[in-house]
Amino acid sequence: MRCQELADRLNERLDIAAYAGADASANGLQIGPADQQVDRVAFAVDGAVETLEVAAERDADLLVVHHGISWGGIERVTDREYDRVATAIDNDLALYAAHLPLDGHQELGNAARIADLLGLDEREPFGSYASEYIGQRGRLSESTDRSTLVADLTAGLDSNHEVQTLDFGPERVQDVAIVTGSGVDWLDEAIEVGADVLITGEGKQSVYHEARESGVNVVLGGHYATETFGVRALASLVEEWGLETTFIEHPTGL
Repeated sequence: MRCQELADRLNERLDIAAYAGADASANGLQIGPADQQVDRVAFAVDGAVETLEVAAERDADLLVVHHGISWGGIERVTDREYDRVATAIDNDLALYAAHLPLDGHQELGNAARIADLLGLDEREPFGSYASEYIGQRGRLSESTDRSTLVADLTAGLDSNHEVQTLDFGPERVQDVAIVTGSGVDWLDEAIEVGADVLITGEGKQSVYHEARESGVNVVLGGHYATETFGVRALASLVEEWGLETTFIEHPTGL
């Protein structure tokens, strides 16, 4: 399959165009000639020198990531930018990125796949951002101990990241809101929709007091750990399209 054909398929499936005015990431094909043949695709959370090198070692033609290298444009290709671009070009490796579109996709997205893991029902888009959504909410079939929910999430995470819990809400939970990565800014929206718990990746100092004063649980599963789900979902999709895939694990511990 040609590189641009694969990129176009991913763009359409993820509705990249819908996030064009909202996302700082230059979503879509960031490095690579459109007519390059792609037979093997690597997937990773971050587009960094380390993941680009591993993708090249595994003989990939394209690396698909959640966090790309272009955020509002690249003015100069020097230092870190040079190292990343040079690593890709020197190894004939194309790079494709999907940031908010992969957060918000209601089937393939990070939040959606965590909802799958937890078995949530009655799902709806959650985490409004501009005119789109970057998360998902739903209900457990019955109220569950907070510790059981955390254990189920922990068991499904790729890395050994220690899950933190701000246990300021009810011990029995049922309504769950999810925005992966850096999603604590959607705590107020979680409160508005009546969520018992907000699941996200990383926290901020202020969320401790906000959650405590509002009586809501917050579960911090790690930025990296909560954002492996979407790229893994894309890997499965690309396999269905007849291409070989490989997943590169490079946890940050954050």
